[in-house]
Amino acid sequence: MEHIVLLTGRLAQPALERVLTGMAPAPFTWEVREIGLQVAGLMTADMIRRRVPAPVAANRVLVPGRCRGDLDALSAHYGVPVERGPDELKDIPQYFNRSPSAGRLDTYDIDIFAEIVDAPRLDVAAIVERARRFAADGANVIDLGCLPATPFPQLEDAVGALKAEGFRVSVDSQDSDELLRGGRAGADYLLSLTADTLWVADEVAATPVLIPREPGDEASLYVAIETLARRGRAFLADAILDPIPFGLLGSLCRYQRLRERFPDVAIMMGIGNVTELTEADTSGINAILFGIAAELRAGAVLTTQVSSHARRAVREADVARRVMYEARESSSLPKGMTDALMTVHAKRPFPDTPEEIAATAAAIRDPSFRVQVSERGLHIYNRDGHHVDTDPFALYPRLKLDGDTGHAFYLGVELARAEIAWSLGKRYVQDQPLDWGCATERRADDLLHQCAPGPTKQVPATQSQSRSNHAPEVAPHP
Repeated sequence: MEHIVLLTGRLAQPALERVLTGMAPAPFTWEVREIGLQVAGLMTADMIRRRVPAPVAANRVLVPGRCRGDLDALSAHYGVPVERGPDELKDIPQYFNRSPSAGRLDTYDIDIFAEIVDAPRLDVAAIVERARRFAADGANVIDLGCLPATPFPQLEDAVGALKAEGFRVSVDSQDSDELLRGGRAGADYLLSLTADTLWVADEVAATPVLIPREPGDEASLYVAIETLARRGRAFLADAILDPIPFGLLGSLCRYQRLRERFPDVAIMMGIGNVTELTEADTSGINAILFGIAAELRAGAVLTTQVSSHARRAVREADVARRVMYEARESSSLPKGMTDALMTVHAKRPFPDTPEEIAATAAAIRDPSFRVQVSERGLHIYNRDGHHVDTDPFALYPRLKLDGDTGHAFYLGVELARAEIAWSLGKRYVQDQPLDWGCATERRADDLLHQCAPGPTKQVPATQSQSRSNHAPEVAPHP
């Protein structure tokens, strides 16, 4: 049976042992080592090397999720794997019982076309800069959106500049002349051709995206598909997604019929009509739409991020396609893989009960304040008392901070974060920013910890597609 050593701090040790005992019978034996540090969250790889003698009699060592440093070097030093556990010790049962696919979000089979909707109004440098941001968020193809009755004299230069940077490029226009210009300049894709404009595909090498003459005219889309299929020409087909309440359900049915009629055709789904035109958080909308795209085995999705509420659409799309690919391929629900799309709420927002927090507070013998959150509200405590309320303003007079402006400011920030977390049902950890998933900028290592996107393996779609002095001393993790 596997034996696991878990490293922790002094204050977290009793809670960690309770959690592990509560897992019985566990498929492993365990040992908790307190390494002479009050706060588990302050543990580093260097500190572990200094305080934990080698060798370690275990099959692996688990350190706190927020432990910083080179764990590969620690693994080599101790001769056994050293791994980061979950950020919160209450999540350890889930960590050990997670599905084999959890955290393996390095594969997808849907290309993201990210549209620069106002490309004619931007100079080439601005277009390239926008493209770099989209690509950093996960876009595979940069789509140059042309505008009706708006000249685009820099179209060829824009395509050339993007290709020089290594981007795949599509040109999106209702004007056949602009499509021809884009194709001749080296664009990889042209959006969009109907049965009446298939002649454009004969003039250039770019892969066309086919659409119906009108959104509901499925017959004309089928004609275009069958025509290019007979010619052996690569293409994508888009049945057009309509906005709510103007036919969304019917348009989804069109995509289903398209897939049933043409099992091997590469499908594109343009989702901006739903993400942009629905005033709701786009992370959830993208999750649903990419779930549908995964079931359709779509090869590409066209997305935009124009409206302020859709400002993270490309990044959300990147996470969603990975999650839904893994769910489909592993025949599992899209759960337990990443919380990057849960931007507003947390699945388990309050890991500690009021009674557990009170027990920790009773053990404190120093003046430093600790802040935690439970279902009951905000908890702030030190050796002089344990105070609970849902309103930070009600707590402040009890803290006796008159004249201590630095401490007051620090606790004001922490209590504000705690109040937001309690109100929304999010995780709160003292001295850590609230986790808003992929809705905000994140450090690269945090994003990898949350949703490991690299190294990325892209699966081809269908064959037709070519800090503070007042540090916390309550460690919420092992």
